[in-house]
Amino acid sequence: MSGAGVAAGSAAGTGVVPELAELVALRRQARRGAWPRRGRHGLHGPAPAQARGRGMEYAESREYVPGDDVRHMDWRLTARTGRAHTKLFQAERERLTLLVADTATSLYFGTRVRFKSVQAARAGAVAAWSAVLAGDRIAALRSGAPAVAPATGERGAMRVLDALARWYAAPPADDAGLEQALDHAQHLLRPGARLVVLADPGSAARVPALRWTALARPHEATLVLLQDRLETAPPPRDLAVWTAGRRLLLPLQRPVVRQRWLHALAEPAQALARALPGQGWQGRRLYTDDPAEAWLQPAAAEAEED
Repeated sequence: MSGAGVAAGSAAGTGVVPELAELVALRRQARRGAWPRRGRHGLHGPAPAQARGRGMEYAESREYVPGDDVRHMDWRLTARTGRAHTKLFQAERERLTLLVADTATSLYFGTRVRFKSVQAARAGAVAAWSAVLAGDRIAALRSGAPAVAPATGERGAMRVLDALARWYAAPPADDAGLEQALDHAQHLLRPGARLVVLADPGSAARVPALRWTALARPHEATLVLLQDRLETAPPPRDLAVWTAGRRLLLPLQRPVVRQRWLHALAEPAQALARALPGQGWQGRRLYTDDPAEAWLQPAAAEAEED
């Protein structure tokens, strides 16, 4: 469908190829309030700890405050004092934020402002800078290529940004699919990690539901679905597309053709949005003309209507 429409231009800086300088500049869009910096204890006041599961050690107990995670209740101290107490934990190590980049050929397309691939790189850059601001280690991977090893601070972010700029410059010839990338991620993650997956809805829809559930169980997991407005709102008229070197004319004014289009390009994201919360994931839809940080704003994402 690469000929259905493309972002203007044909080189870096035009919305077709991500520029490293642009990814660096997106540091301004990283929101400090989205991923709070880890303090001495995993819990402070009513807010639950960001890290979960193993990888935490007991620090002390204090009186229960409404909003504390009931799973961390100190039942012995509660019984002894007659007042509810909760346990506080100290992280054993810095938290890991891992980006998983889908590099399916369907991402290298766009009709509004930029390609989906460029928007994926931009979303990943915002995630990397947010991880730096939160004090996390940051790593990244795609299928068919060595992972970017975890590192902290600007050094870690720049290594990830450089990889995103390369991975999304053109469809990699060695791409082996999103599911293989998630397999790799499962070996790198530790309980309490933050996982951000940048994917085309078609790629994500082919991943078995059990895989999503298994990845989310011990982690904070977000799936960012990259979309173009044309995919969800095609024009009610003939549309010329190019595929395999051939020009095709799609009569989108015909209900049956329009329904097939929406079934192939719009419904996968809708189905994922419905299923992901039950599988432990946060689902975020990001269009090519959205601000790169829009996926960090859950209220806006949840209010979006198809």
